[in-house]
Amino acid sequence: MIWKRKFTLEQMSAMAKDCMLGHLGIEITCYGDDYIEGTMPVDNRTKQPFGLLHGGASVVLAESLGSIAGYLCSEGEQRVVGLEINANHIRSAREGLVKGVCKPIHLGRRQQVWSIDIFNEKDQLCCTSRLTTAVLSD
Repeated sequence: MIWKRKFTLEQMSAMAKDCMLGHLGIEITCYGDDYIEGTMPVDNRTKQPFGLLHGGASVVLAESLGSIAGYLCSEGEQRVVGLEINANHIRSAREGLVKGVCKPIHLGRRQQVWSIDIFNEKDQLCCTSRLTTAVLSD
């Protein structure tokens, strides 16, 4: 297991409630030994004017999952901040929920790299993203 902090899905939901995640309806839905998953609705908050999932909303989901995973892989007073994110938008989504799956590529003492894939309700890849984070210590 890669997680260094103890957590529950209920704690993740409470943490997300009063920030960007709560505003967009992002929920952390499950986790395993080396991955974390979350969903985001495709609705008026996350669509662009032409009725498709906004690419920026996909990036918010990706960075949120990667940042949360990064924090869960840190310890003590360490903080995790994003350094760089990229996203390739593969397929559009018009409705329902999209699911993000976040897995580590590299977990170093000072830097982490995360892979986040976002799927539609038919389990088709909509977006693939990579997030690099820095682990900061006081």
